Amino acid sequence: MLGGGGHNGAYEVGMLRALFEHGIKPNVVVGTSVGAMNGAAVAASPTLETVERLRNVWLTLNEDQIFGGSILAGAANLVRTRTSLHSNRALRAMIEQLLPVTTFEELQVPFQCVAASIERAAEHWFHEGPLVDAILATAAVPGVLPPVEIGGEHFVDGGIVNSIPISRAVELGAKEIYVLQVGRVEAPLAPPKTPVQVALVAFEIARRHRFARDLATLPKGVVAHVLPSGEPQRPSLRQLNYRDFRAVAGRIARAYRAAGEYLSTLPVPKS
Repeated sequence: MLGGGGHNGAYEVGMLRALFEHGIKPNVVVGTSVGAMNGAAVAASPTLETVERLRNVWLTLNEDQIFGGSILAGAANLVRTRTSLHSNRALRAMIEQLLPVTTFEELQVPFQCVAASIERAAEHWFHEGPLVDAILATAAVPGVLPPVEIGGEHFVDGGIVNSIPISRAVELGAKEIYVLQVGRVEAPLAPPKTPVQVALVAFEIARRHRFARDLATLPKGVVAHVLPSGEPQRPSLRQLNYRDFRAVAGRIARAYRAAGEYLSTLPVPKS
């Protein structure tokens, strides 16, 4: 289960490497936003080689590859579209290059990702048909990337409705769930002291409350392992800089170490 979190999705790459090195491979993958991109790559080919390829992609990412231009270009796009700072063309090209398949049906492991339907004001789970469009839909951060139209319906970022979709894994029959999150659930919250902190804390509460409830109400016989990122911290202004990919290498390395240490304390999985 891979949660959303923009450039913090690099943590998930380190966690994936630790999982595979401990002999843990998925029977089903679910993801939100950037977690859907990472998850689809693994579902296409669940191997350490894929994780290494993901790592190389993340290490070479820059703002042009995802957002296709400068801040000025983004402002121009906002003027033109009135709804988003960036086109999703650059992100589409990157995902198409990353994934070896184009449809859900071609994946080696069953995979689902969630987006928020504008018309129905509800979560929608994609599990069949074109893969790239579904990933673009779940990653369509409001105001940053445009809504994605699929079948006459418009979708935006899945993090709005189910940022860490542990509940979907349960619905699909999972008995042992490995939760790959981007570090925010580990960071303590405190009363805000500035207008920007008000927004950040409000978002974090909205983001976490469903996950906390789902985790606390797991059905009997279901176990969830929340992998550590290795870097708990308070929400900060750096989270607002969605274009900054400079810390990717460190995030991958810290999550790999922390997740590996955690997994070493668990019983050896049955073959």
